[in-house]
Amino acid sequence: QVQLVESGGGLVQPGGSLRLSCSVSGFTFTAYDTSWYRQRPGKERDLVARMSSDSTDSTTNYADSVKGRFTISRNNAKKTVYLQMHSLKPEDTAVYYCFARHISDDALSYWGKGTLVTVSS
Repeated sequence: QVQLVESGGGLVQPGGSLRLSCSVSGFTFTAYDTSWYRQRPGKERDLVARMSSDSTDSTTNYADSVKGRFTISRNNAKKTVYLQMHSLKPEDTAVYYCFARHISDDALSYWGKGTLVTVSS
């Protein structure tokens, strides 16, 4: 059974930090690129960060709004992908979703159920 389970969300003050985790099971993690998306209130779901599956030469991409503040990483042995978030702003408030897509078959893709991050004083 495929599962992507996010954790680490919560309430944080502006300027604070959080680390989100996404633990996966039920598929070959190393064959999948992984990403974090977010959906802010009243908005569409947007890409935050993406990391390729290559354990020796991975590439990362970030939304302009989070560059320099957020870092995506993954631990293939633990089958976990992370999103480290620093200098959080109220506009980062959103539900954050983990997403995995097979490196050669777009039809093989999975979403987590999301974790809520609220940035507020």
